[in-house]
Amino acid sequence: MNKDNKRKIFEKHAVRTAILVDGGFYRKRAKALWGNKTPAERADELNDYCYRHLKDNYENRYLYRVFYYDCPPIAKNIYNPVTQKTVSLERTAEYTWMNEFLKELKHHRKFALRMGRISDTQVHYSLKHEPTKKLLRGDIKISDITTNDLELNLEQKGVDMRIGVDISSLVFKNQVNQIILISGDSDFVPAAKQARREGIDFILDPMRSTIKDDLFEHIDGIRTPSMSTIHTRKEI
Repeated sequence: MNKDNKRKIFEKHAVRTAILVDGGFYRKRAKALWGNKTPAERADELNDYCYRHLKDNYENRYLYRVFYYDCPPIAKNIYNPVTQKTVSLERTAEYTWMNEFLKELKHHRKFALRMGRISDTQVHYSLKHEPTKKLLRGDIKISDITTNDLELNLEQKGVDMRIGVDISSLVFKNQVNQIILISGDSDFVPAAKQARREGIDFILDPMRSTIKDDLFEHIDGIRTPSMSTIHTRKEI
């Protein structure tokens, strides 16, 4: 086989790619992997992370769009059982950070934000896993529990539905050849099965988290870009 024929065999083919980001999952994993960052730094980090997904030795991937799914922070007063005081979430650092983060994402090229909402009836504080175990073992007493032992529970509404709707739209409008989903749960399986039946290459990026074995039969592969520290600002 001559060199020209070899070149044709290994020539990259163009792939139109949509990247879908489960925002709650990404923020949690990014914090675990790269620590706390400012809203602008986290937005730049996500932009760069998506950009890395376009680099491939066998495919010439070009970006259709990044779809980011999350919920804006909720402005609600809730009761803290440790301090026995009402906390205004609107005045917390987390509320400000989230609003600034979403604002930063809107400034990035080809980013489309798909917003659900936080259920205002399910917002509450609960005891974290480790303090709960210590309390049940008798290692600590209720009087030993501090605010640091509590976590704020927030239930998202409409996010999974929007991911499924967008996958169906991308597929049946023939807008892309490939979908990369950054997520770690199995709620996407019905949409992934539908996409694959229509010939879409469906790739999952769980960001090195463990996924269930039975998910592999519903996707075309797993791919996580380099997990080295991300610090540069790049536009897709």
